[in-house]
Amino acid sequence: MEPDDEQHAGEVLHRRGRRKAFTVQEMVDQWSWLVGEVEDGYSDLVDAYVNDLYSRNWLHEAWPVLTERAIIRWTPQVRALDDRFRAATTFDDGICWAQFHRISRFDPVDMWWWRRHPRLLVGHFGRSLRAAGASD
Repeated sequence: MEPDDEQHAGEVLHRRGRRKAFTVQEMVDQWSWLVGEVEDGYSDLVDAYVNDLYSRNWLHEAWPVLTERAIIRWTPQVRALDDRFRAATTFDDGICWAQFHRISRFDPVDMWWWRRHPRLLVGHFGRSLRAAGASD
């Protein structure tokens, strides 16, 4: 794979307003990290979680810009991470997140991760979500 395959999407998204021209590898790694944290019990602040969740938004926005070769390379890994995230979270149609972040602008089908919250609620993060109506 040529380096341009991954970097091109990051450059395009950076020109559209992203703070940095991330690579696909960086954002897949960030999504992977977040999925692992959710599985183990994410305990940071709600604002940090929202920021971390944007790594999945980045991947969603990058997909139409990626070359076919990059899509073939990354789709299996992203799908596996998505499956793990679904297993570690509960669908609530975004009720909890709507209290912390304006999620109505996100397509409910294409950006489904905004309509789920972690099953395991721990620390300050867990208390905040419970106060917003989430349950373990």
